Amino acid sequence: MDNLTHSVVGLGIGALIDRSVPAEPASDAQRVRTRLLLTIGCLASNFPDLDLVLTKLLEAPLGYLLHHRGHTHTLLAALGEVALLLGLVWLLWPAARGLLRTSPRARFAALLTACVGMVLHISMDGLNVYGVHPFWPFDARWYYGDLIFIVEPVFWIAFGIPLAFMARGPLRRGLLLALLVGVPVAVTFAGFLQWGSLAGLLVLASFLAGIARWRARRAGGDRGRTALAAGLAAALAFVLVQAAAMHTARDTVAAAIARLDPGERLLDTALSAYPANPLCWSFVTVATDAAHGSYHLRRGQLSVAPGITPVASCPAGIAGRAAGNDAQLAWQGDARDSLARLHDLQQNNCHFNAWMRFARAPAIDGTTATDARWSPLGSANFSTLDYAHLADTPCPRPMPDWGYPRADLLRQP
Repeated sequence: MDNLTHSVVGLGIGALIDRSVPAEPASDAQRVRTRLLLTIGCLASNFPDLDLVLTKLLEAPLGYLLHHRGHTHTLLAALGEVALLLGLVWLLWPAARGLLRTSPRARFAALLTACVGMVLHISMDGLNVYGVHPFWPFDARWYYGDLIFIVEPVFWIAFGIPLAFMARGPLRRGLLLALLVGVPVAVTFAGFLQWGSLAGLLVLASFLAGIARWRARRAGGDRGRTALAAGLAAALAFVLVQAAAMHTARDTVAAAIARLDPGERLLDTALSAYPANPLCWSFVTVATDAAHGSYHLRRGQLSVAPGITPVASCPAGIAGRAAGNDAQLAWQGDARDSLARLHDLQQNNCHFNAWMRFARAPAIDGTTATDARWSPLGSANFSTLDYAHLADTPCPRPMPDWGYPRADLLRQP
């Protein structure tokens, strides 16, 4: 996920934990605790991305591909990251240190917020098509959720609206609300968000705003806890809806591949979600053709509910405009390559071998290799490796031992 989404969710979780733990006896101590948990929530929800400093250990693009979402995005490393974050807070924030020294409930809330923030970061990154390997060193495989777009406005609204109503002063509150509503409107006009998705976001925003206002008018209120809990429930419900739609999309693609070429064996369907839209999906399939000793990539788009949203109506800004007469599925291109060539490159070019520790949909031409998850077949993206140019250069070091996403293609027949 993007760091804005991580930050908003982290702030929301910090605020929810603060309002769920009994308040500190003194108002000054409570104000420090609120600021402390908001800060820890935001930092913990971004802390694993400190691995970006490690991307310089290898030449591009391998540094980013193999060291981002790397060791800091594992549950084992998260334990050390929690200790580091809390240690920095203790050393650098005297008021927080004083509170943590004297208040068991503040210590509990700080530890809980840091742990939840770290786990949320890894989990949210695991929800999209990029993937994570959270169980390293016990399991070095990549895990892919294929559920959520990398920038998800549902999470902005779910946590941002309750947080905005917690802001002090009508001007600050109004500016935050205007930003939360204005950004989705702008990206809708830019072609990245469907109008129906925008309507759903506005309904969710109105619902959460209504809860926040209703609770604020009650005697004593709950400092926004009910609205935050409702936002968390909405975010979780959205993930469940996306999961159901993803399984439908995967089945639809598998059936289409079986009709197109019954002789192929489908190995994987890498699905990319659209923002705030469980109906539209883009995908890349990986299949093998044993009779010809080749593997086959196909790229396309689909709608899981073509009667509501034909695939041609899916936002063109995400994966291009769908073409063709099929309301459910549109093919955008395909590419075939020899399994023998793939094996030869993997065995004889150490840079390509390293790249295969990341690539889930390897598209190879005469001199370069590209993971087709992020661009049309035949075009470059941030994953593109010029393996021919690097063939005579020293092998990349240090190399993480991530499992090969396409180990099924690399196995010799």
